[in-house]
Amino acid sequence: MENSKFTVSIMAQHEVQTAINWASHEGRNSGINDASAFYAADVTGFWVGKYEDTPIATISAVKYGKSFGFMGLYIVHEAFRGKGFGMKMWETAISSLRGRNIGLDGVLAQQENYKKSGFKLAHRNIRFAGKSTTTQMPASSFVEAKNIHFQDLENYDKTFFPAERSAFLKAWVSPQNTHTLAIVENSKIVGYGSIRTCERGFKIGPLNAENGDLACDLFLALTARIPEASDIFLDVPEPNKNAILLAQKFGMTPVFETARMYTNEFPPMPLEKIYGITTFELG
Repeated sequence: MENSKFTVSIMAQHEVQTAINWASHEGRNSGINDASAFYAADVTGFWVGKYEDTPIATISAVKYGKSFGFMGLYIVHEAFRGKGFGMKMWETAISSLRGRNIGLDGVLAQQENYKKSGFKLAHRNIRFAGKSTTTQMPASSFVEAKNIHFQDLENYDKTFFPAERSAFLKAWVSPQNTHTLAIVENSKIVGYGSIRTCERGFKIGPLNAENGDLACDLFLALTARIPEASDIFLDVPEPNKNAILLAQKFGMTPVFETARMYTNEFPPMPLEKIYGITTFELG
């Protein structure tokens, strides 16, 4: 195959769905409305590689704030693998994030390759799978995201992410994309979480709370929003042992892992309060 016939360009909005569809085909089980929230995060952050004008490769390199970036959706169509096209995609994405600390959630099999590009392992993430239940009721009371000032939700979210992600968050918690609930005590948010419809079942993420009891209540309230015995998924940072216990408490079992890696320093995030990662694709 001639490399001269291969071009890399920024995706148009409608092309982002193609990348998400490919990710689902690879087993990532994406949310059915993820494309709009992903694109809102950074309209210049998604790249497509085309061979003779046919899309054959994708990668995302989303810029957050002025100093952080996150990579994902790194996929080359099976028939075009091993021909150098993936490396061209990778180099383009890395170049677009030059000067930033870059994070990614890579499959364990590629961890050594990412190390060669300067990425260092911060921790593992574990995807748990199970079934929803409405037999238990949470003790806390909840407020839907639409009834909370977005600035308050954004301020709380900043604690759990390395950089500002206002545009993404606003799209992520919209009614079209998800159910989002918060626990408010003494006029302050002490936990919030989202659950969204995916190609298969539902994913919870983020799930952030000040302690395990609040996280448990959020889990119960979110799963009460979906049909009984639905497939549910929760992506847990392994260092948070209480999050693992929460997943196990509700009969969930590990089905997939990623390696969270960064090129520079590990962001000082409170992993002990992160019970569910927002998304492996965008952090």
